[in-house]
Amino acid sequence: MFESDALFELETDPADTLDFAEMAGLPLRELMAEDWAAALADVEPQLRSVLAFLATEVAAGHQVLPSPSNVLRAFRQPLAGVKVLVVGQDPYPTPGHAVGLSFAVDARTRPIPRSLANIYRELEADLGIPARVHGDLSAWADQGVLLLNRVMSVRAGSAGSHRGKGWEAITTAAVTAVATRRTPDGVRAPLVAVLWGK
Repeated sequence: MFESDALFELETDPADTLDFAEMAGLPLRELMAEDWAAALADVEPQLRSVLAFLATEVAAGHQVLPSPSNVLRAFRQPLAGVKVLVVGQDPYPTPGHAVGLSFAVDARTRPIPRSLANIYRELEADLGIPARVHGDLSAWADQGVLLLNRVMSVRAGSAGSHRGKGWEAITTAAVTAVATRRTPDGVRAPLVAVLWGK
């Protein structure tokens, strides 16, 4: 279908059209849920530095995954709603695979990556939940599953290429924020953590 054939126009979120350099200049609350912005305020300089690094990668002709609109996707859902923490290593380095949620891919991606197929196999073995035919884990994120990669970007075709570039401080702060949350009555918020990979 051509754009002009659309029955209606969907509104585009302005953040979806930003590049990494533009993102580096925005307030955190424009890049993520407000409570995440508050929780990550202490590592804001590191986040800006990583986003600037990603801009230099793109300027040098490298493809960075996931796209700017998805690199902070794990922080779109409010911190207060996190019930389960799933930590992976870094995004899939195959173009079209990384969507900003650990282990997830676009629903049209075939075959499902081996790591996600292993997760589905464990869910079936442990809980009898049949494996899905797609790798879109958006519904998990919507239900309070924080799908967080330890390193949140990668150069296309080069697994682990953005390790040691600053993401670790940000994701450590994120995991700490999740683990130390308190309910309104001061009790530590319940949390299940699942850590896959190294």
